[in-house]
Amino acid sequence: MIVDVHAHVYPEELRRDQELISRKEPHFDLLTHNRVHRWGTADDLVARMDETGIDQTWIFGFAFRDQGLCRLCNDYVIDAVRRYPARLKGFASISPMAPGMTAEAERCADAGLIGIGELFPQGQNFALDDLRQTWRLAAVLEERGLILSVHTAEPVGHDYDGKGNVGPKEAAGFCINHPAVKVVFAHFGGGLWLYETMPEMKMYLKNACYDTAAWPFLYGPSVLAAAKAAGVLNKMLYGTDWPILDRKRFETRLENCGLTDEEKAAFLGKNAENLMNSAALTAQRNI
Repeated sequence: MIVDVHAHVYPEELRRDQELISRKEPHFDLLTHNRVHRWGTADDLVARMDETGIDQTWIFGFAFRDQGLCRLCNDYVIDAVRRYPARLKGFASISPMAPGMTAEAERCADAGLIGIGELFPQGQNFALDDLRQTWRLAAVLEERGLILSVHTAEPVGHDYDGKGNVGPKEAAGFCINHPAVKVVFAHFGGGLWLYETMPEMKMYLKNACYDTAAWPFLYGPSVLAAAKAAGVLNKMLYGTDWPILDRKRFETRLENCGLTDEEKAAFLGKNAENLMNSAALTAQRNI
């Protein structure tokens, strides 16, 4: 089973009202007005999954500051998951600093979504490593057994639209503050996985995983072999960042990544399955 843990789907209203929304949502403006942005619906995604051999995809909307726009995305994701229950698993868009955040997260959990994300800390104007700003978010994640997906980026290297200023330091701070939250740090966690070779950080990051979204834009094929050497290959999750990229763009890197077929199979699906089962177990215990 091949699982893509990082894809964005957009209700038609976002494309239709792009310019109007952009006036009050600077991060949406930045990410939808550049040369790599692509629009994609849930139906587009499932068709592409069929073409490229993806069995299941975890889908996000867009992380707005405005909770009403988050709700619009959530309604769309909930509907998509209901229409394709075996193919799609949904994450809720929430604005951590907005009134009603907890209620919206609860509504989405009740509707069957498995997580919250992909959050954009800089774009949503909240500090990922500030306990005062994240404890409510962490509380609902822990209580409902939800997975958190957070945008992170490498603190070095080339700049790009949406890279942001949230990297390993901030991501580690979140895990230190909330050690029970199951969290996926997007884009290799900005390199946070490397610090799991430090004994104390391995303990702090015990519930952290890392996805490979946008891999072809960031790293060479050897990054997975390096993760294996660091002892964290079981925490690496295959993610593409569709519709910007899809499985075909990852083929060369997978062919030359230095993993065995068994290790590739775990990376492409089993690791994600294990994380989802672990989160579901937590949710059952907390009922």
